[in-house]
Amino acid sequence: MLTLISQGKTLSSTKPLIMGIMNITPDSFYQKSRVTAVSEAIDLAGEMLADGASIIDIGGQSTRPGAIAISANEEMDRIGSIIEAVVKQFPDLFISVDTYFSEVAKQVVKAGAHIINDISGGLYDANMFKTIAALNVPYVLMHVNDNKDEMHTVKNEASIMPVLHNFFTTTCATAKEVGIQQLILDPGFGFSKTPEQNFEIISNLSAFASFQKPLLIGVSRKSTIYKTLGITASEALNGTTVLHTAALLHGASILRVHDVKEANEVVTLCSYLQ
Repeated sequence: MLTLISQGKTLSSTKPLIMGIMNITPDSFYQKSRVTAVSEAIDLAGEMLADGASIIDIGGQSTRPGAIAISANEEMDRIGSIIEAVVKQFPDLFISVDTYFSEVAKQVVKAGAHIINDISGGLYDANMFKTIAALNVPYVLMHVNDNKDEMHTVKNEASIMPVLHNFFTTTCATAKEVGIQQLILDPGFGFSKTPEQNFEIISNLSAFASFQKPLLIGVSRKSTIYKTLGITASEALNGTTVLHTAALLHGASILRVHDVKEANEVVTLCSYLQ
């Protein structure tokens, strides 16, 4: 049973959850995840909800390789009105916000968001952990290099599992010390890792069971899939489905996806295999 509690609401499920991706950006790597207007956001959120998403992850900044970083103010300008509109239109939907800025985290939770999804694992903003503890919302803690300018730089080509184990051991302890109650772990598929390490992560997800935290996996249409297959991101749905299946069979709790309907079918079928 996976249970998340936030803003007076509870999300519980005996099956893995689907988190749909919504990018309020002009430069995220997969064009179909991008929206720019409130009406587009409402339409996409409604479609993902109907297809089986329990959570919508809204991001205002692309973290693809080569993307230009923006400020917290610009990020908030992009996503603020979208969050308010989605909260109003879909009051039962859990909304996650993809940010590594503690100030953005404060503002979006005030606007009605329920989860903070931080690709930096608290490393890019020294105030993030204390902010999350004060907000008392679920927090996705992802592994990445500790230097923002090197988030996609591979520093180690050996086995990635000892690195991840050490990272989560340290960060989970720190999070507990400051009072964060609900942690979700994300091993950071595609961030500062070789394709071989990305596949190693999927094959060894069960090793993270010792942390007794939900695991979020974000492999959807990423370059490890489409470069390995010699295709493009737009052609990578089938490969994504394969890795979603493997992730679920090895212990994933939440899938962060572009294609909600297809991911929900994977969850349904895998539930019969376990």
